[in-house]
Amino acid sequence: MSEWLTSIAETPEGARLAIILALMSAVAHASFGALQKGRHDPWLTRGAIDIWLAVLSVPLVMLVPFPEPQLWPVFAGMIVIHFIYKLTVALAYQQAAYTVVYPVLRGTGPLVTVGAAALIFNEHYTLVQWLGVGLLSGSILALSGLNWRHAHLDRSAMQKGLLWAFAGGLMVALYTTYDAWGIRLPKDPFTFLAWFFFLTALDFPLLAWLRWRRLATRPALSPLLTRGFIGALIAYVSFGGVMLATRLDRVGDAAVLRETSTVFAAAIGWLVLGETVGWRRGGLMALIAAGAVLVEVGAA
Repeated sequence: MSEWLTSIAETPEGARLAIILALMSAVAHASFGALQKGRHDPWLTRGAIDIWLAVLSVPLVMLVPFPEPQLWPVFAGMIVIHFIYKLTVALAYQQAAYTVVYPVLRGTGPLVTVGAAALIFNEHYTLVQWLGVGLLSGSILALSGLNWRHAHLDRSAMQKGLLWAFAGGLMVALYTTYDAWGIRLPKDPFTFLAWFFFLTALDFPLLAWLRWRRLATRPALSPLLTRGFIGALIAYVSFGGVMLATRLDRVGDAAVLRETSTVFAAAIGWLVLGETVGWRRGGLMALIAAGAVLVEVGAA
């Protein structure tokens, strides 16, 4: 399968598969967000997810070819970048409402990622595509502003949460670009993926355990670990899908399509969680989707 994926990279067939993978990643990430929207502490939730990612990835790293020596410095940078990303996300969720910080996390990344991809990977985008990226990112950020107006929480904490969310959005752009570069280095992309999931999952279980020990009222472990297991399975699709998409086609396109997760998140909230969308949110969702369409159809 690795040879087949490598053979169709940067071909029309590869581009079509990249679109499918990026959209699958978007749906998975929306489900991941809905999972995190529950009652558990964000630090404990992330720790539970990473415990399962580490455990489930052990047989995977034994099946794939062993990484070449030049990959280990790349893995070291990857661990640092993803740790900072997870840290900013946990701090954002701890300070502010999910519906406010999540759009900022997802809306900041695409514009920065497309710019970085243009510089690093020499990807060229037309004016129509840049307008599409701007429309998508702007609409996602506008959604955060709309949710801010209707949130009845401490404004000071919300502001801190938004700052951490903005930092997290920059880290999304950084890890997307870095991982896209890293997954192109080995002959077998699944070597990078297997070791990615294993190595980046070793930090937060320790932080979660230390936090759990300090809590006056400790949550039951069984529901937390169950949620973590489900989250780990979703993470394989979410992160693995978008990374394979960046291997097959342009990094910027995959990054933009993945951020349609905000649309899928609203659909899940409406259809599954019984949340009210309203015409304003519905209009912004349509603009987000329109921005993604412009990026795809606006290619020269």
